[in-house]
Formats: sequence, C-alpha cells, structure tokens
Amino acid sequence: MTSEERMVIFASSLGTVFEWYDFYIYGTLAPILAAQFFSGVNPTAAFIFTLLAFAAGFAVRPFGALFFGRLGDLVGRKYTFIITMTLMGVGTFFIGLLPSYASIGIMAPIILIGLRLAQGLALGGEYGGAAIYVCEHAPRNKRGFYTSWIQTTATLGLFMALLLVLGIRTSVGEPAFVGKPDVFWAAWRIPFLLSAVLLAVSIWIRLRLNESPVFQKMKAEGKGSKQPLTEAFGNWANLKIAILALLGATAGEAVIWYGGQFYALFFLTQTLKVPAVNAQIMIAIGLLLGTPFFIVFGWLSDKIGRKPIILAGFALGVVTYFPIFQGITHFANPKLEAALARAPVTVTADPSECSFQFNPVGTAKFTTSCDIVKSALVARSVNYENVEAPKGTKASVKVGDQVIAADTPNFAQVLGQAITAHGYPASANPADINYVMTVLLLMILVIYVTLVYAPIAAWLVELFPTRIRYSGLSLPYHIGNGWFGGFLPATVFAIVAATGNIYSGLWYPIVVAAMSFVIGLIFLPETKDRDITKM
Repeated sequence: MTSEERMVIFASSLGTVFEWYDFYIYGTLAPILAAQFFSGVNPTAAFIFTLLAFAAGFAVRPFGALFFGRLGDLVGRKYTFIITMTLMGVGTFFIGLLPSYASIGIMAPIILIGLRLAQGLALGGEYGGAAIYVCEHAPRNKRGFYTSWIQTTATLGLFMALLLVLGIRTSVGEPAFVGKPDVFWAAWRIPFLLSAVLLAVSIWIRLRLNESPVFQKMKAEGKGSKQPLTEAFGNWANLKIAILALLGATAGEAVIWYGGQFYALFFLTQTLKVPAVNAQIMIAIGLLLGTPFFIVFGWLSDKIGRKPIILAGFALGVVTYFPIFQGITHFANPKLEAALARAPVTVTADPSECSFQFNPVGTAKFTTSCDIVKSALVARSVNYENVEAPKGTKASVKVGDQVIAADTPNFAQVLGQAITAHGYPASANPADINYVMTVLLLMILVIYVTLVYAPIAAWLVELFPTRIRYSGLSLPYHIGNGWFGGFLPATVFAIVAATGNIYSGLWYPIVVAAMSFVIGLIFLPETKDRDITKM
C-alpha cells in the first residue's frame, strides 16, 4: 500500500467516522432528547416521536443520494463529499445549541427535525463518495480489503459516540448530564458541540486529497455522463441493477446492521431496562471485539468473492436472531425472563381501537384506550395476549387475577404496581447481569454485521459503470439503509405493541434478510474480478 493510498483510506474513513458519530450521538441520547424536545406529550409518545425524528434523517437519505450522486458524477468525488461532511457537521453543532421545548415551545421539535433532515441529506451523499473514492484508488485485487476500512467507520462512529457519552456521563454525574427541560445548559450538549472540532480536522485533511484517478481519466476522455440520473434510472438495464442491488443486497445488509448494533442497544436499554451506562459499556466492548472482522471479511472477499460472504451474514441472521435476543434477555435481565414465563398478561379491547403504532411522519396520536394500555405494557416490557372485545368496549388489562380498566384513575401507576407485584422488574439489576455472556452474544451480532457490511462497498462499486457510479450506487444503498434500516427501531416497537411479544419485532429484520438472501443468490452476480476502469 503506497503512502498516497494510505492517505486516501485514512481521509475517507476519518470523515465518514465523523459523520456516523454525528448521526449516532442522536440515537444514543434519544431518551434525553425526548424529554428535552418532545415534553409536550406523554413519555411513551415522546420516545416514539424521538425515534421518528431519528428516522426522518434516514427517510431523506435517498433524496440526498440523488442530489449529491448527480453532483459527484458531474463534478467529482472529492468536492462532493467535502460538501456533505460540512453540512452534516453544521447540523450536529446546532443541535447542541437548540433550546428545549420548555424554552421555545413547538419550535424546538420543528427545528430539531429540520436539522435531522439536513443531516440525512448530507449522509445520503457521503457514503457513496467515500466508498467510490477509495475503490477507484485501489488495486484490482484489493478493492474489498481497501474499502473494508470505510466499512469500519459506521461501527467506529457508534463506538466513538458511546465512549464519549459514557465518559461525560460518568464524569459529571447523571443529574448534570441529563439536566432539566427548563434549564438550557446540560452536559448532554457537549458531544454535539465537539463536532465543530472534528469537522475542522476532517475538512483540512480531505482538502489535501486529489480527485479519483478513474474519474479524472473518464473526464479527460470526455466519457462522463451529462445526465447521470436519467442514464442511471431512466435506462432499464441500469435501473434493473439498482433494483436488484436494493432488494438483494442493501435492504438485508441494513436490517442486519441496525439489528445487530443500534437495535441491540435499544433492546438492552428500552426493553430489558439495563441501566444506560452498563448497556453502553457492553455494546462498546462487543463493537471493539467484533470490528476487526470488517477487515478480515473485506480481505476474504478479494479471495472468494463478495456474494458468498454477504449471503452467509443474511442466512445467519435469519436462523439465529430469535435465540440470540432471547439469550440476551436470559443473561442481562433474568428476572424479566422469569416474569414473562410465569405471569402472563391479557389485554381485552375492541380491535377497531387498536392502532399499529407507527407513523413515519410523526403526525398520529395514539390516544385510544387500547393504544394507551398497549403502550404502557410495552414500556414495561410486559408480554401480553390479545382478546377481542365487543365494539365500543373500553380496553382493560388482566394481570394475574387483577383486572385494570384503561379509564381507571392513575391507570399507569395502578398498572405499574400490579405488574411489579407479579415479578416484573422496573429495571435490570446490574448484579444479576452475566456480563461475559451478554457481551459474547453482542459480539456475535457485530460479526454478522461485518459479514454483510465489509464487502458491500466493493460489490456496489463494481456493479455500476464509472459514468453513473455515484448516482447508481448511492440511491439503492440509501433506500436500503435509510428506509429499511432507519425505520427499524420504530417498526419493531410498533410490531411489539401490536402483538404483545417483546421478540415479535425481530420478524421485521428476519423477513427482509431472507428476501435479500433469495434475491441476491438468484439474481446478483459475483463482481470481484471486474475491471472498473473500463466500465
């Protein structure tokens, strides 16, 4: 590897680590942001809206992919991903300065969502530029290995976000970190504000780079596309590649990625009620142990191909997600596991009152008696069975022999007392956690991530011709990761609320990964030996 190639990989990876860090400090701090910016609604709805604001950034990523993909195919890879990184960093910095709902009312969540949308647009252009830039500098037989360094960036960004949040949280104490909604300053703002320093360093390094040699050669020969979007998606041969790349590769990769990393953290903290610090430490260790496998599988994909490694990751997720997450419950909160087994709960309600509690634009309010009951049970990680009641019947909950109607005064408090009396813990006891086994299971989930994510940058670059590569690659990647992956937490929460089983939401990543396995196996080609300079 030459010094120039090392600088290309380092600069591209550093900028992308920074962008993912920006994105994931929001996800890591979601419960705090819910209290700060959505305090005008009840806590459960506030958390749903916070997840949807998180998902909003993912929802617009395909639009960022279209805009910046076109720009990257017209003017070059280098300057495009400098613009995207700057936009991302500015958005993150201003979240750190945003007043709370208690200070400026409804403008707080409106501005927050606006900043999230700007971040999502930027991220839609960043990944494609970085992956293509590295791949177009790489030797033909090392594209998987070189781009695997880029693939570590999302995990390293999450790892960096977790470590920084954990360090600040433990050094200042929980009250000073969380703060109060009506007081501006709190230590949770520090990770957002520090992004200004990271942004300056990343821009300075990237400005020292030269344009991709493959792009320069294409421009010198006058072979560039004047209408890359039309050529990429208006031509059936190219559009077909994009569709197959989405359904057979990036959709499955996205749900395994978010299921194995971000949802694992969500499951620990929100479902199993593991204290945030303990959960973040275990996730960080799992990431640290699993991350080297990005490089291993990227290197291996240059030897045996991209396709078999990615398909193996899909298959393992499909087969083992249920036992792995059940194992995490067993080792991280054994008292909850015991309560789920011995104290079943029943919800009796009119089905017409029971909503599927998912709304990606954040406009729905889940206020019926059925929705209130189910939200309260999901918030306490209580499994329940659904019993159909006559039309117009107010929902009720049966816990053991105790029946609690939804219109009972102080319903949430009465319900909480009932489920606590039946052995459901309000939170996981740190002394009960088997840390070694929990971390081992989390590491296995990260290894699945490395299987599907390490080779995918090289695979996507090799699927598309140079003249439309930025546009063609970016759109299916960001629809897969932005929509299939970004909506995973809110979708899983809604499935659990509808079915009453804390594991039922896993069907979402399992079904998507199974679809990608079948489509990828049958329709997508192996590409490791293609000459991308002649495409």
